[in-house]
Amino acid sequence: MSNLNISRQIEDLLVAKNPRGMQTVQKALLSGYYLRAAELVQKSIRKDSDRNNNTVLIGTGFPVDDTFETDGPVGAIALYRAIESLGAKPVIVAGVPLVDRIADDFRVYKISVGKARHLEAEQALEALRPCLIISIERPGMTADGKYRNMRGEDISDRCAHFDQFIEQATCPTIAIGDGGNEIGMGNVTKALVDLDIKPSTTCCDELLIADVSNWAAHGLIAMLSVLTGRDMLADWDNIAVLNYLSERGSVDGISRKNTLTEDGLSSNISERLVSDLRKITGFC
Repeated sequence: MSNLNISRQIEDLLVAKNPRGMQTVQKALLSGYYLRAAELVQKSIRKDSDRNNNTVLIGTGFPVDDTFETDGPVGAIALYRAIESLGAKPVIVAGVPLVDRIADDFRVYKISVGKARHLEAEQALEALRPCLIISIERPGMTADGKYRNMRGEDISDRCAHFDQFIEQATCPTIAIGDGGNEIGMGNVTKALVDLDIKPSTTCCDELLIADVSNWAAHGLIAMLSVLTGRDMLADWDNIAVLNYLSERGSVDGISRKNTLTEDGLSSNISERLVSDLRKITGFC
């Protein structure tokens, strides 16, 4: 099977449940987007490896009340481990409280919550000089200059501003979302018109969609497995990562409760999805 056909199978699998209309959005994307994103990861890391500038920024952390939801950080951790295994230097970029609660275990970069600080992204990009930036389940600014959750509530005062990292980047950018209000959804604004969402207007180089943003991270890693010839999902332990985040105060984005779930779905659903991805890619 060709890599493009594998990508198309991954793309269909990841929007099969369609709880928030991502099948509609899929029609607005040129098929093969998981393959293109995986190739972009490989090329970006390879391109800068000779200059020892192989930092990859991974922005995540969707605020829920005074903490963060499980969807996003789980996928960010998965991507962190995969990218590190490729020889790059991943850094998770987030606001409080997430960034402080994982700082002992991961490279992190803290960004401000609340009022936008326009020089913050510029200074960070100059200091870190990333070869690639990935956003996963980060709120994206809407046309009225605010950040809103899936219920349409204004959450601007609790958001760290990662949009500017994407907008000011001189390196490739990949964004992941599952509802329309995340960074990157500016790529498909027309497809979001009929969805019950206040859409983000922030664009990116390559947009990845899924029914749950964490699943898109697994889909990207599955495609990287194909390109590298090694099963990068073999050792993934979804429930262990959910436990890790739960101990640090995560909540489910839908119930707003500290449970071992992702957007209302139990961990075993994600585990089955990872197994299905491994079957599609020929590693299981």
